[in-house]
Amino acid sequence: MLNGNIENINLLLGEICDPEIPVLTITDLGIVRKVFEENNLFIIQITPTYSGCPAMDMISMEIRMKLIENGIKNFKIETVLSPAWTTDWMSENGKKKLAEYGIAHPNKFNNVDAGPKECPQCHSANTILISNFGSTACKALYQCNDCKEPFDYFKCH
Repeated sequence: MLNGNIENINLLLGEICDPEIPVLTITDLGIVRKVFEENNLFIIQITPTYSGCPAMDMISMEIRMKLIENGIKNFKIETVLSPAWTTDWMSENGKKKLAEYGIAHPNKFNNVDAGPKECPQCHSANTILISNFGSTACKALYQCNDCKEPFDYFKCH
């Protein structure tokens, strides 16, 4: 059981995996906006990666369970929609985990989504867009022209 303080809450939040991409934590994704204390109540602010993201209910439940399991009961979870989440909030470690998992991480060039830099399987830059929509709304489907493997690309936004 951890003491109820902001540092410990942030550590616990860093253990919660995203339900759609279990290799990433919610802190890797950058959806934990802010954790602060107000009138003896811990406020955890989270932002969905997409408006209407179906994983947010599961993430809120996971946060509740993790905190309660660790003896922290004086908290409230708030969903913050503005400013909207951006892939810029993803940690560099999270982007590395995505690539190791087989999903190409977001790639911006001059503030525009430039598509994947390379295939996460063989690292070839010779890729082609198959569909703007992959296994989830936040991903697009690409294929490598060299190894012929399809792969998800986590779209910039």
